[in-house]
Amino acid sequence: MLRRLVLRDVVIVAELELELGPGFTVLTGETGAGKSILIDALQLALGQRADAVLVREGATRAEVSAEFDSPALLAPWLAEAGFDSDGTLLLRRTVDTQGKSRAWINGSPATVAQLREAAEWLVDIHGQHAWQSLTRPAAVRALLDVQAGIDTAALTAAWAEWRQAQAQLHDARGRRDTLERERERLAWQIAELLKLSPAEGEWEALNTEHQRLAHGQALLDGARAALNALTEDEPGATALTARATDALDEVLRYDPELDAVAEVLRSAQAQLEDAAHTLHAYLGRSEPDPERLAELDSRIGAWVSQSRRYRRPPADLPSLLAGWQGELKALDAAADLDALEAAVAAAEALWRQEAQRVSALRKKVTPKLGTAVTATMQQLGMAGGRFEVALLPQDEPQAFGLEAAEFRVAGHAGSTPRPLAKVASGGELSRLALAIAVTTAQGTSGGSVPTLIFDEIDAGVGGTVADSVGRLMKQLGRVQAGDTQVLAVTHLAQVAACADRHFVVSKALKGLQTLSDIQPVEGEARVAEVARMLGGERLSGTAHAQALLAQTANTPDERRAAPKPAGIASGDRPTYPSAEGHQ
Repeated sequence: MLRRLVLRDVVIVAELELELGPGFTVLTGETGAGKSILIDALQLALGQRADAVLVREGATRAEVSAEFDSPALLAPWLAEAGFDSDGTLLLRRTVDTQGKSRAWINGSPATVAQLREAAEWLVDIHGQHAWQSLTRPAAVRALLDVQAGIDTAALTAAWAEWRQAQAQLHDARGRRDTLERERERLAWQIAELLKLSPAEGEWEALNTEHQRLAHGQALLDGARAALNALTEDEPGATALTARATDALDEVLRYDPELDAVAEVLRSAQAQLEDAAHTLHAYLGRSEPDPERLAELDSRIGAWVSQSRRYRRPPADLPSLLAGWQGELKALDAAADLDALEAAVAAAEALWRQEAQRVSALRKKVTPKLGTAVTATMQQLGMAGGRFEVALLPQDEPQAFGLEAAEFRVAGHAGSTPRPLAKVASGGELSRLALAIAVTTAQGTSGGSVPTLIFDEIDAGVGGTVADSVGRLMKQLGRVQAGDTQVLAVTHLAQVAACADRHFVVSKALKGLQTLSDIQPVEGEARVAEVARMLGGERLSGTAHAQALLAQTANTPDERRAAPKPAGIASGDRPTYPSAEGHQ
């Protein structure tokens, strides 16, 4: 859950540090005091779009830090991303006057995308215009899938594969004539080049052998002259070396220093004899071969001819042939309509299998969600109303599955639920949005999102409905004691009176600047704030506020700590104006 929120130079906030805890917390204050700035700042730390307008006038940058208890389920993600994890998760974000931002997670640089990924495990924010999404099919379907625990990644991937297979088949059908002409051209070129059958490395070997045969007589003459110099001439090199060796051998006994020279001469004599033997063998097997030379000339000429035809170096011909053969294989596959049709059918079958699995999960959760929201509606001034989720089969397959989802509502007992965009008023839409938000939050709290934030989602309600809103939020903050956190920005005294913690946001002129501040309120200060929110006269407003706080205390300790109502008999219920005047 969110433990600490720190702001520096954000809009009209110079410096602010807010300590939070479990349970139900409210933020109240006059309109324009800066309540929504706190939510905007938190969203900045959670990876939302950075804007230079967030920087306080006169400052160089705005900075927001949000410290959370790190969920255990987030540990693998943190480890994989290379972030330290010690049970605390610190998200930090800055934005300068140019709109450029930087982000950190646990002190290490992070991307904005990583902030958003982490936020999915930490916070769920319901805004004051949440009702607007209730009529959008995509938003309805997304909410339903979250409640059903559906991961649509496999469905989306199967849909993409199916669409790609369809596109390939459509392209092949449309380009059938073009593909056939291209195939014929490639097949002819391959056939022509296969007549040569160029092998990898053959061109270099041909040139080496041709070079040897073309200069065969010169090679023989050179080898003969060398052999003559070694052995045939008088005296030859080998004979002279032997004579030098013998001369030294006769005098070595007089000076051992000549041993080294004699050894060199004996080695030279052995090498000269080896050279003579090799030359003799070379001359014995080598002779001009005009027929082989003619074959090489013909083969090299064929290589050069194909090289000129296709404007490639001769050495590239083997790779050129392999490339054409690969292209022909791809064209054969692209032109194989039977195979492409089979691929489309297989991809469609895979998508339908996944879509049917998703449909089964959606059908399982829709009655549960409808019943739960209907029960919550009864507490929000819509007694007898009924809510349901309709799954609408689609005429054509869609990426999201076999059906669309639609919220329907019956405003009173006995009526048939109809699409809420057609039957619900603005006030009813606000209450329905609140009912859905509270119900779905109860379904996911204690899971991967321990912090729930309601930003003036109770706008447009009042009276006894406001009492129910406050009680619902208080109950939601205690779904799992110590693990669930609900934070609400509200203008309703009835909601504020239900909170476990109450903070008041105010603004004042300090020097030449208007700055916002936030302070926790208890006791008489809280009574005064609730009285202000009620909007009554000083004496009656204070009395009503005291009574309201006393009635919303759930435990004996809370009731004893609550300020005692003045001038109202025990058991009497105070009356107070609603946010709308009448509901």
